[in-house]
Amino acid sequence: MTSFLGEYEVAIDAKGRFMLPSGFRKQLPEGEAERFIVNRGFENCLSMYPINSWNALSEKINRLNDFNPKVREFKRLFQNGATIIDVDSAGRILLPKSLQEHAGIKKDMILSAQGNKVELWDKDTYFNYIRQHSGNFSNLAAEVAGGDFLNPFENT
Repeated sequence: MTSFLGEYEVAIDAKGRFMLPSGFRKQLPEGEAERFIVNRGFENCLSMYPINSWNALSEKINRLNDFNPKVREFKRLFQNGATIIDVDSAGRILLPKSLQEHAGIKKDMILSAQGNKVELWDKDTYFNYIRQHSGNFSNLAAEVAGGDFLNPFENT
């Protein structure tokens, strides 16, 4: 499974297309740089998954219990707007207008690596989010990773 690294700024043209940065393309396994799934993400961004990552996630979601109303609600909200997008011969991706509007993406966008996916943010929204939340990063790291996070330099 792909694990992305990096943060890239791209511009969207008047038709809603943007170039997939070569830094991300190079991180994709052979043959996986042509098609993605984009859906509404959390915190007013979009999430873009390589097909293989989406399929693995989709399998897990499909195993959830549909008799639970919270599961049905989650599935509807998470899968709402999920769209297959292709990279054209010029290396551009056409971002559907409804998804652009959901994330407030106008012209400048940040692509932020998040492991198995890439988040697509309006540039101003992204940097405002980072500024608002980075001051608490140390406490957040301790709370989320704290004692359960293995030191990568330990020999266990």
